[in-house]
Amino acid sequence: MSEDHEREESFEGELVAGDDTVILRALKVSAFALAALLALVAVVFFLLRPEQEEDQVDEKPIVLPKVQDVQANAPQVAFSDVTAAAGIDFVHFNGATGEKLLPETMGSGCAFFDFDLDGDQDLLLVNAMSWPGDAPGDPAPTLRLYSNDGKGSFKDVTAVSGLAVTVYGMGAAVGDYDNDGNPDLFITTVNENRLFRNLGGRFEDVTAAAGVAGGNSTWSSSAGFFDCDNDGDLDLFVCNYINWSRKIDAALDYRLTGVGRAYGPPTNFEGTQPYFYLNNGDGTFVESAEKAGLQVLNRATGKPVAKALALIPFDFNRDGNIDLFVANDTVRNFLYVNKGGGVFEEAGEEAGVAYDGTGNSTGAMGVDVGYYRDDGSVGLGVGNFANEMSSLYVSEDGQFFSDEAIGEGIGPVSRQMLSFGLFFFDYDLDGRLDLLQTNGHLEEEINKVQPSQHYRQPSQLFWNCGTGFKSCFVPVDEKTTGDLARPVVGRAAAYADIDGDGDLDCLITQTGDRPLLLRNDQGGGNGWLRLKLVGRRCNRDAIGASVTLLAAGAIMRQQVMPSRSYLSQVETVLTFGLGAARRVDEVRILWPGDRKAQVVKGLDAGKVHRIEQE
Repeated sequence: MSEDHEREESFEGELVAGDDTVILRALKVSAFALAALLALVAVVFFLLRPEQEEDQVDEKPIVLPKVQDVQANAPQVAFSDVTAAAGIDFVHFNGATGEKLLPETMGSGCAFFDFDLDGDQDLLLVNAMSWPGDAPGDPAPTLRLYSNDGKGSFKDVTAVSGLAVTVYGMGAAVGDYDNDGNPDLFITTVNENRLFRNLGGRFEDVTAAAGVAGGNSTWSSSAGFFDCDNDGDLDLFVCNYINWSRKIDAALDYRLTGVGRAYGPPTNFEGTQPYFYLNNGDGTFVESAEKAGLQVLNRATGKPVAKALALIPFDFNRDGNIDLFVANDTVRNFLYVNKGGGVFEEAGEEAGVAYDGTGNSTGAMGVDVGYYRDDGSVGLGVGNFANEMSSLYVSEDGQFFSDEAIGEGIGPVSRQMLSFGLFFFDYDLDGRLDLLQTNGHLEEEINKVQPSQHYRQPSQLFWNCGTGFKSCFVPVDEKTTGDLARPVVGRAAAYADIDGDGDLDCLITQTGDRPLLLRNDQGGGNGWLRLKLVGRRCNRDAIGASVTLLAAGAIMRQQVMPSRSYLSQVETVLTFGLGAARRVDEVRILWPGDRKAQVVKGLDAGKVHRIEQE
């Protein structure tokens, strides 16, 4: 179980052990006497009982729900590597020189967002740098921003955008924190974090003025904007990983037999506390993690528990307040239930999401949530370390979950992989959310130690075949997925429609290597509809809005939430696959802070619809 479990022993119990022995002997004698008396009474009752007629029971056969065998294969959908052809020439720099410092193998992130408001999805790639005292890169590595022409071709605009910044970057978060209509950018690092305000296509570093730098020795990982108190502006949660420094890492001197110095597991490092910044509404934030109830301490040691790598803000219990799930590496996961007014209560153990199906903590990495069934149940997917199955926590009411990874078809086949980025998306536009996870090991020479493990690993795509089958998810044959099956050192993963054809394309980052921009070449003829929501009374990005779509008798649900997967941001535009339907009967939008849904009817398929809050 988790390292933070309490183990209490009774000192008084040792002092009275002798008395307990005497009492136990007396109880045994009394118990035998009582049992003999009861047996005698039972025999007398049986012999003297009156005869009764036997009740007639009308027996009917029990009809079990019909479960079908999955006969049909997943649809033939290939993903094509268009990275170079699209103009993406980025190569991740991790500063590795042989010291095997853990941050070198954990990054880095990416973000799809429309920074210039021209209607298409641009791309940001997070980079790292050399360690202090090491020779700097030539040229120095920086963040990279690429502008999309709307057809899937990208142009490097880093220099003119103001983002030619060198940091030891990890992840990204996107959100219009000042509600001026321009999406702003937050970068997590191994050091002080950065906030860049979007001035209309050019970014300005406002970290110090906003008060969100954090500590200069903190390793931050994933982050996300969401409105925790429904006051109309976006607050910011930042995951911090472990208490790390170059000195601590070197002193631990983790080694693998046959390899030597290696990237050590987080179990050797102490935990941390997150940052939580409440938006003051004037361009500044106040750090409120402790006040908000977001700091979790080990009950035995009093030290921080969290070793957080990913988060997903989501209204799990459907009370109108955005809750927060945090994936922790080798310690229990957290589910922060939002009690309103910016106050949370950690309830991961009670809800059933703290541990996997066997009751153990996992090396949790990426995370996402989605309504992948047609019965309104919510699924919470978590990518885990090698030799651990991915988790799929399922709940009907959003309060109590069970890990159904095995029954739903993703458990055993994910066990051999080391998973990082993970998300739900409808890749074939049939109206059901599928699942993708990207994989890759930490250690380049892991195969010398574990022959079943490899540094480069293929991503895994799971097709949602719908309910009524043995499992909802079917692993898609790697031979049919094109370049998606190419072995990579996968880390972050995100999606967006980069070329305006209605289906979702993917990006996978690699540590110390080039990313993969994968174009979705599905041609199944299924319909689609995309929604761009604009808040008026709530935050402009409508982050946290819940959308229910009705088409041809089907009901689909999604939430606007760019922060998902691992170190990543997906587009805020929602894509609904419609299958054979060509028109949407009704769309119901529950905006953040509202109690009544806004209803829009009669939307045509094959279009991007912009809907503003009433």
